Amino acid sequence: MTSLTVADTINAISNDKSLALFNHIALEAGNSDNLKTRLGLTRKQYYSRMSDLINVGLVIRNNGKYFLTSFGKVVYEAQMLIGKGIQNYWKLKAIDSIETFSAHNQLPIEEYNRFIDTLVDGNDIKDILLKNHNNKIAVTPNEIFYENQGLIHSTRDR
Repeated sequence: MTSLTVADTINAISNDKSLALFNHIALEAGNSDNLKTRLGLTRKQYYSRMSDLINVGLVIRNNGKYFLTSFGKVVYEAQMLIGKGIQNYWKLKAIDSIETFSAHNQLPIEEYNRFIDTLVDGNDIKDILLKNHNNKIAVTPNEIFYENQGLIHSTRDR
């Protein structure tokens, strides 16, 4: 397999039928009988989508049954988090409004944290919002912050 990209992974689950197939495998590992008919896929659509899921390493076939790989489980949890974000979309928009207000009027961090705690259901989304709000750093226009690596690289160094 060549170098795997985020775009390749997202592309493999980017349409409703592929995502439904991926989710079904996640929820009913190994029980993939009649998936084609349940999802309303032609034989070609089914095998094409399944091939995409296998090629990016989300799904593996074992003894004629399909299962999520370890990578597939990570991607499944990530897309579930996206789903929770969509369910809370309007609450998140309200938080954006508060953050804009807070930036101009210095809303105390305790007030902001209490607002998030009251408004948002689910600790995973709360954790993301509180972490990002509480750990903001100043970045000049010539710098890019790579949070996952914990590094700041200046574009002047390139």
